[in-house]
Amino acid sequence: MPGTPFRRYRAHKTWPGRAAVARSVARVGVRRYLRRIMSDEKLPILLVPDPRLRLKARPVAEGDGDAVRALAPRMLATMYAAPGIGLAAPQIGSDLRLIVLDCGGKDTPEPMVLVNPEIIAASKELGVREEGCLSLPGLYADVQRPQRIKLRWRELDGTRKEMEADGLLGVCMQHEIDHLNGVLFVDHLSALKRNMMLRKLAKELKLKARDADGE
Repeated sequence: MPGTPFRRYRAHKTWPGRAAVARSVARVGVRRYLRRIMSDEKLPILLVPDPRLRLKARPVAEGDGDAVRALAPRMLATMYAAPGIGLAAPQIGSDLRLIVLDCGGKDTPEPMVLVNPEIIAASKELGVREEGCLSLPGLYADVQRPQRIKLRWRELDGTRKEMEADGLLGVCMQHEIDHLNGVLFVDHLSALKRNMMLRKLAKELKLKARDADGE
């Protein structure tokens, strides 16, 4: 009997795509499907002010295929465990232009793996939405971005994809692509607000580290 799309992915290291993911979820159920993804090894997430978060990631080249196919499921597992809806490779210390995300909700997972994503068009209309970041734990702020974007990327098998996105998905894509360019969501805020938030985070992380040392 043929295995589920997820099992084929595990055996041949080929990401099944969103349609195959939906079929897999329908067959085995959401909880079982997510357990399989979560079985991959989690990676430590870098926190501000780690300087690696400010580096511009390099394009994924042909020789990076094996590394990217091995990294993608671990990034998804790390994102789900955090928990979060998006994660960029620089956040786990990789210099590759690779992001993963899932804005589908806990009952309808829609994991996506985007290699060398780029925004090729953006609307003039702007929108505001509250954002947070796994590399800036506990910090949230309203950020203004284009309401709609057009995105181009490669899938793990090299297939070129394009799509338009708005709402939560559009914001998440813009947020994660910012990471590939060394940009954090707080960089879209005023200098005063950004510095206040970063000082607050530095204080909280210092206290947490002190408490950990005292245990």
